[in-house]
Amino acid sequence: MADEQVLRAQKWVNSNYGNVGGYVRCPEDGRVGWGTMTSLVMALQHELGISPVVASFGPTTYSKFAALGDIGFGWDKNRNIVSILEFGLWCKGYWAVEPGSEGWFTGVTRDAVEKLRGNMGIGGEGVINAKIAQAILNMDAYVVVAGGTDGIRVIQQWLNGGYWNRSAYNIGPCDGIYSRDVQKSLMIALQYELGIAAPNGNFGPGTQAALKSHTLDQGDSGVFVQLFSAACVFNSPTYSAEGDPVATTWRSSYNSDLTEWVEAFQKFNKLVAQGAGDYQTWSQLLVSMGDPDRPATGSDTRFEITSSRAKWLSANGYQFVGRYIFDPPGSTLDKEIKPGELETIFSNGLKVFPIYQDNARRLEDFTYGNGYQHGLNAHKCASGYGFNRGTTIYFAVDYDATGEEILSAVVPYFQGVQAALASQGKKYTHGVYGSRNVCTTVSDKTFARFSFVSGMSWGFSGNLGFPIPRNWSFNQIKEFKVTNGSDTFDLDRDVVSGIDRGVSSVSDTGGPADGFINYIQQLYDLAGTYGATGQKRSQLVMEYIRHHEYGNKGTANKLGWWYLIGSYDTGFVDYCDSRGMSISKFLADPFTGYQLGSEHMMATANAHLLTDQPDNKKAANGGDVGGWAGDLMTFWADWRNSEAQYADPLQFAHDRLAVPGVASSFGFNDLIEDADGYLLARAVRGGKNIVDAMKDHYNGGGGLRRFNNYFTQRWGNATDCKTSAHNALTALDGTLSAAQVYLITGTGAVQPADYQNLPGGGDKLSKFEQGFVDALLARMGMEKRNASVYRANHEKYLKSARSRSAR
Repeated sequence: MADEQVLRAQKWVNSNYGNVGGYVRCPEDGRVGWGTMTSLVMALQHELGISPVVASFGPTTYSKFAALGDIGFGWDKNRNIVSILEFGLWCKGYWAVEPGSEGWFTGVTRDAVEKLRGNMGIGGEGVINAKIAQAILNMDAYVVVAGGTDGIRVIQQWLNGGYWNRSAYNIGPCDGIYSRDVQKSLMIALQYELGIAAPNGNFGPGTQAALKSHTLDQGDSGVFVQLFSAACVFNSPTYSAEGDPVATTWRSSYNSDLTEWVEAFQKFNKLVAQGAGDYQTWSQLLVSMGDPDRPATGSDTRFEITSSRAKWLSANGYQFVGRYIFDPPGSTLDKEIKPGELETIFSNGLKVFPIYQDNARRLEDFTYGNGYQHGLNAHKCASGYGFNRGTTIYFAVDYDATGEEILSAVVPYFQGVQAALASQGKKYTHGVYGSRNVCTTVSDKTFARFSFVSGMSWGFSGNLGFPIPRNWSFNQIKEFKVTNGSDTFDLDRDVVSGIDRGVSSVSDTGGPADGFINYIQQLYDLAGTYGATGQKRSQLVMEYIRHHEYGNKGTANKLGWWYLIGSYDTGFVDYCDSRGMSISKFLADPFTGYQLGSEHMMATANAHLLTDQPDNKKAANGGDVGGWAGDLMTFWADWRNSEAQYADPLQFAHDRLAVPGVASSFGFNDLIEDADGYLLARAVRGGKNIVDAMKDHYNGGGGLRRFNNYFTQRWGNATDCKTSAHNALTALDGTLSAAQVYLITGTGAVQPADYQNLPGGGDKLSKFEQGFVDALLARMGMEKRNASVYRANHEKYLKSARSRSAR
């Protein structure tokens, strides 16, 4: 929306300085942007006698402005300079002067400057010096903006207030957002406290050496704890071993709460978890590479891993090596995997993770069409090497892509990759290599399975001001030259998170789920020798796998899963246990690469097998309780207990319900398990045994459209789905009511049926139910997106190809 005063500023500066050498006119649209601010900077330079003018408030501008002294009430040496500053204040949202009175530094101007300084955290009288002028004429905000938090803004103000008068420190934003500039402000403040002679914001040898003597521990207090805990806030949330987000707050005393957060951060980043702020923890908080010399078990290289190199890697503690599956025509790097190399790697006890890079070093390399072609080629190359179904291929973004470039070019590229891999049967999943911002954004927008972070490029804008992605698998921290006898080769050291288990063999005849399917076959065979026949054999398999976690009887006041989804045959459990069987808790999903929980999935299948879905798809019943309905009840309790942080249940669902990579009481894995359990039960009800149903689903491609098939068969449309969710949460049916008591009341949350009668409760309940529908539609979109994005972009790609061919 256009602002009248901003438009006046734009017209004034263009009219007065449009003919000045070097001046670039700003758009006259009433909208604040860098074009307006740089035009005001160039106008100021002209008034200061600088020629030609340039679009930067640099050292010359700074020194010439500083020579003017403080500009305050009544200053009239150059009315145009006062006008420029007042227009800059207008653009920042401060009422700097009565319209038409520009050029006079009035009491209104003084009040606006005092308010600005207060928002900056520096306080003081309403006068302007060179640093404040520089801050007025940029795009930094000094109030919390969308996406910002008060917790971060308080730290920004504290940094400004404590260090703005230091020569190396520039006044930073106070917008509540952790950014590259905020990171630099923190580093410069830390360097001043460490006694660094010339602070510059870089994590250099002097800063590293000084930090090694500043370990913090519980009980410490003072400015170093403030700086350390600020870095902790900037890196929040970190994640617990269970994948739950863990946040912290800024403080001046190192207490037990901070110790607990630091331990979680250390575990998540694969540091020694002892809760103290040691050098490695400081480093990991401050720069993306952390301590480049800390232990690492992963590596990547463009060089062939020969037998001697494999032995060197193994002897020096390396377990993983990243290798390229493609080298583009014309390349002189010779980086592609060589014949027999994989066997050499495996025979020396190493695992490999495949990397695909076709240039990928310029913005121009990233288009949907390139992504689609690269996805097809990556599938072809990986299949040629024999990589097994479910392997993650890391596609590279090997340059410092800005946030705008990531959204406009890199994300469409990965959508092309995603569509191409899907068109080949989703044999492989895509991962991403790049800066933290690249990895996080691509993972959020295209559901990349894992992130390979280019941490050693710590100066990348995409690594400054961004926490490490929650799905990081490898963090590249140092490049060095290996000397192994007479042989030398370059190697990158990668810290390993462990979520990507790597590849230890190729050309396996089966898929990732084959081991679990064989396990199902054993249980199915035992069900036969136990005496079961027909569908009962499949039912016993489901009961055995779910009996421990989903078989409790509960109490007289709180009925358990035994009542909610059915009992299990204790005799069969004993029969299997006596023959050496045990519960296999996980299976690898060939289509997403996720580890699925077998107990929850088989509880869902068991419930739907025992209780068929209602004829009226708007209804809900006991079969649903074992799957989506039970999970939705648990998620309701989760929201009610988080309502102070999430007033809007729809936003809570959009942020946390079945979102890939987000830990939740109703996570992405849970929805997969609900869908697969339902579809397996439908297959068994249709006459298949559980073994064949598993084979068809996981090896035959049935899981490719699991969410679409699930939604279509169970509900058919969004309206019935929402009504069904409402009935599951509020209906006074025997099993549903018991489940509501077990999963909701037991947590202390108010029942939905009661909550909807509270003021505004009905509307919030409706939003919550809509969030469930939206989550299903979004996950269906993951499967449909590949086709729809392909249709939307492929014609452009073909037109471009035809145009090139015609030329």
